[in-house]
Amino acid sequence: MITNTTVGIVGGGPAGLMLSHLLGLSGIDSVLVDHRTRDEIEHTVRAGILEADSVRLLVDTGVSDRVHREGHAHAGISLRFGGEHHRVDFEQLTGECAWLYPQTDVFVDLADARARDGGDVRFGVRDTRVVDLTSARPGILFTDADGVAQEVRCDHLVGADGSRSVCRHEIPDAARTQYFREYPFAWFGIITEAPHSAPELVYTHSKHGFALISQRTESLQRMYFQCDPDEDVDAWTDEAIWAELQRRVAGPDGFTLREGPITEKTVLRFRSFVNEPMRWGNLLLAGDAAHTVPPTGAKGLNLALADVRVLAEVLERAVLKHDRDALDEYGPRALQRVWRAQHFSYWMTTMLHTLPDASPFDVRRQLGELESLVASEAGRRYLAEGYTGWPRR
Repeated sequence: MITNTTVGIVGGGPAGLMLSHLLGLSGIDSVLVDHRTRDEIEHTVRAGILEADSVRLLVDTGVSDRVHREGHAHAGISLRFGGEHHRVDFEQLTGECAWLYPQTDVFVDLADARARDGGDVRFGVRDTRVVDLTSARPGILFTDADGVAQEVRCDHLVGADGSRSVCRHEIPDAARTQYFREYPFAWFGIITEAPHSAPELVYTHSKHGFALISQRTESLQRMYFQCDPDEDVDAWTDEAIWAELQRRVAGPDGFTLREGPITEKTVLRFRSFVNEPMRWGNLLLAGDAAHTVPPTGAKGLNLALADVRVLAEVLERAVLKHDRDALDEYGPRALQRVWRAQHFSYWMTTMLHTLPDASPFDVRRQLGELESLVASEAGRRYLAEGYTGWPRR
């Protein structure tokens, strides 16, 4: 069965769904496919810190105002080093907040909005292939959830299919440059049934290694500590995990974590990746299909939403105003923000984590950097601007 549409989208995460939503608001039809079922995506637990503009995008475009009702505005974070808290006040420095709102909830809001608005979204497909990317009518071939072979033909094809993107790999090696860095550490992450240990996120630099005390809900908390990338989660008992976390946040101020049953354990590897260009022929990449960042700076989901905001704008001009040259703007404009986010994430990561081969000088220099940062209004403002999000371009 053949379906004709204007924009074909591979990938039904927040990037693909938001693009479909924005195109729908402009009267541009699209078809979106994803190999996962909606239920699978909804039950994949993902953290989520939203920039101020990401929140405005959800609310102002009519996706949902649930982020305001159930999300939590964070007016700052705590940088903890030397066993003491040092608060960076985002609201005072930039007039903005970051919002704690899990990516799972962003997905639910977007999926509900597309269903409400009659969007053509097809979850649970298999054997997805993209073809004829340099032709006037590229295609997506797949078998749908009912086992029926399907073909979608479109004017523009968008790969928003995550870090293991099938779309990205269709770009010939000679036509792309890939920038990649793998870090020599990972995060050991847990979800625990416990009350908040602090009102805002706590980023901890410790001689025992980095720790992040984050949140999920009033009764579920996310916490991480730096570990080896090959760490075996099953080798850690709950008691050992709590002892390690408590050791990393301990200090003369007596700060301790509120403990509870641990319901999930995982190891999250750290990678930085950028694929250039983000457009090849009639294929356009967005989100993790084009770039990934370490989670330290909370940029991943926000970058994906920033990508599709730009992409929707240039597609609107290309389709409705017949301005094909508008598509040439997408990659350069998106990559400006991508590389700023890469630097911000790298900076936060290397400032707070202990490198495996770090000398005493390296560790003391990190502390000097943290001390300089919190003592400088300009330094705190730089962090606050990066964390809450830079102005749109």
